[in-house]
Amino acid sequence: MNIYEVLSDYFGITDATITKLEGYDSINYKIKSKKGTYVLKQNAFSEETLALLQSENQLFETLQVLDGYDFPTAIPSLKNESVIVEEKQIFRLLSFIEGEFLGDVDHTPVLLHSFGVFLAKMDMQIHEKYHPAIVGKETQWDLKEFSSNYQYIEYITNPKDRSLVDYFFLQFDEHVYPVKDKLRKGIIHNDGNDWNVLTKNDKISGIIDFGDMCHSWLINEVAIAITYVMMGKENPLEIASHVIKGYHSIFHFEEKELDILYYLVAARLCTSVCNSAHAKTLKPDSEYITISEKPAWELLYKWISISPIKAKDFFREAAGFPPIRKKEDSQQLYRRKKNFSNALSLSYSNPIQMQKSAFQYMYDADGNTYLDAYNNIMLAGHCHPKVVRAGQKSMAKLNTNTRYLYNELLSYSEKLLVKFPENLNKVFFVNSGSAASDLAIRMATNHSQRQKVMVLEHGYHGNTRIGIDISHYKYNHEGGTGKQEYILATPMPKAFESGYPDNGTAGDFFAKQTREQIKANTNQIAAFIAEPIVGCGGQVPLANGYLQQVYQAIRVQGGICISDEVQVGFGRLGDYFWGYEMFDVIPDMVILGKPMANGHPIGAVVTTTEIAESFDNGLEFFSSFGGNPVSCAVGEAVLDVIEEEGLQEHAKKVGDYLLGRLKDLQIEYPEILDVRGSGLFIGIEMGSTHEVSSTQLAARIKNGLRESHILISTDGPEDNVLKIKPPLSFNLLDADKLVFHISQQLYLFLKS
Repeated sequence: MNIYEVLSDYFGITDATITKLEGYDSINYKIKSKKGTYVLKQNAFSEETLALLQSENQLFETLQVLDGYDFPTAIPSLKNESVIVEEKQIFRLLSFIEGEFLGDVDHTPVLLHSFGVFLAKMDMQIHEKYHPAIVGKETQWDLKEFSSNYQYIEYITNPKDRSLVDYFFLQFDEHVYPVKDKLRKGIIHNDGNDWNVLTKNDKISGIIDFGDMCHSWLINEVAIAITYVMMGKENPLEIASHVIKGYHSIFHFEEKELDILYYLVAARLCTSVCNSAHAKTLKPDSEYITISEKPAWELLYKWISISPIKAKDFFREAAGFPPIRKKEDSQQLYRRKKNFSNALSLSYSNPIQMQKSAFQYMYDADGNTYLDAYNNIMLAGHCHPKVVRAGQKSMAKLNTNTRYLYNELLSYSEKLLVKFPENLNKVFFVNSGSAASDLAIRMATNHSQRQKVMVLEHGYHGNTRIGIDISHYKYNHEGGTGKQEYILATPMPKAFESGYPDNGTAGDFFAKQTREQIKANTNQIAAFIAEPIVGCGGQVPLANGYLQQVYQAIRVQGGICISDEVQVGFGRLGDYFWGYEMFDVIPDMVILGKPMANGHPIGAVVTTTEIAESFDNGLEFFSSFGGNPVSCAVGEAVLDVIEEEGLQEHAKKVGDYLLGRLKDLQIEYPEILDVRGSGLFIGIEMGSTHEVSSTQLAARIKNGLRESHILISTDGPEDNVLKIKPPLSFNLLDADKLVFHISQQLYLFLKS
């Protein structure tokens, strides 16, 4: 039976002009005739759908009592039927609601307040009604059923987009589901979007399309509504506050509802993009899907940059509730001082009380969002969902030690060792980079039967006793123990300010000095250890040509060459997965830590079969936690994220761009002496002026950036090098923001 026959046979409409309208679960037609303008809705027949549509029609009648608002009404057929079943199809003729769509008008504060008032009045009228078909309805568009959308996440083709959505699924589990049984429930419209809501004269006049109506948490009505009006807005929280104020003036929120609203908004956005991704596989040429998807992605990326703490307090304030009281900084500092030594330092002259984090963002207790350009440990990004889930899943299943057989250890070691040359084929897992440094020196002295260790000046390799011994940065520092007799310190091969270009000439100059020291200690040196870019020395790349000569000289006299990749490894350098690759050398040992498991404590020594076998001398090596299943699962997840999200390529792209921008800034500001590094491991060496030292200038910039909610640090022998080593979720826009604020700090300094 065609549409014309339905209209003619059941409604007596024979002069219809029919226009097809967009729809998801129903086929919709706009009907214009002499009798009037209507909407004909067609659904595939099922008993469930029939019961739902009959309940929907009854709620239309309930809503007619709300003066000043227009709602659809079911037009009875010639036989006074509101629902027609014909040839396994269900037809309904509804009144056509006139008005301008909310999506076509300016969202003024008055209109948005009116929107909140309207939603509240509608919810008060219908939320306590009982309709079994609606109460029993299950739909993925009901935020109460948010988890059902997880099946569609695989259709999101961009891995970084997919991780963002997965993050919010994870946060929903953490923050919403634990309180779900305490939330008020009732029937809600469940789809107050721009193209369902109608306006007249800067006020809401009505609403259409009740197809997503369900029995859910009442707060979801507002969560969905504010999601749509916030799209495309510069200040989404301010926009949302007008709707919240309007709603609360009629139908009061409970505090616990507002406290999860941030995550409900994210859930609606994730539901939208998941379903759009799936729908595109069914309708790949649909412009409607693509157009509606874009603003959802834009808001989702803006949403992650907004602190959930700030959002919670903003929503509370809009409804007249007090903000969540934080523990005062002074109180926290007192507690810290009471329990800890001052040797445990704090960053920044004005310390930060952090509470949450996500990807390249950290959120403090006051609700500020910080762009993290400093925490290189979180290589895959703060709280990356794949990494978090790997840890959760493994911890819930098994945690033991390497005296047992378990797949996590074998799987991870195989994936890790593939990243190395064939001769670096044995791995020893420990708890940290410091423990790895300690173990590496033990193995080197055991294998070589020599005792001396050659280190670079200003190098750092860990906090154990041996780690301090081999760290000039520590033992030569104020309060340090001084150089031990078995340590040979050689100058850091820093091309900048050496008087030699970094085309191999500077490398030759420094290598000559180091070779002379090696010659003076022939057959006594067990190991030479160095970072490819010396982090604590001021982000200093070793001079080109240096390592080849030093490695050769060390090996000739029977020593081991160790590359400390704790800070620079795992693709951070962009062009190189491991830092030693920069210099066309292969070490005998590699030390791993920090970003290896995205903040989970793990470290490793990777070495050759020969060295590993010499260590097997009857004295068992055992680490209680090194190589445990949880650590291995987390470490493997990090490798997967690096591969899936192309983080090494991303580090190169963003790092090259950032280095270029910083070098342009150097031309403008002679106070910047040098910009150096690779990928997203960058140092900016500051010079002194007639007013302040280079150390003071670097500190001013660091603390000035902190006040602008950007995190970096300083280091180097004079503590005058700005350190930039962000999570690899740091992007081009973040790079622009960082450069702008560094420039601003320099401008303000010179102006003062």
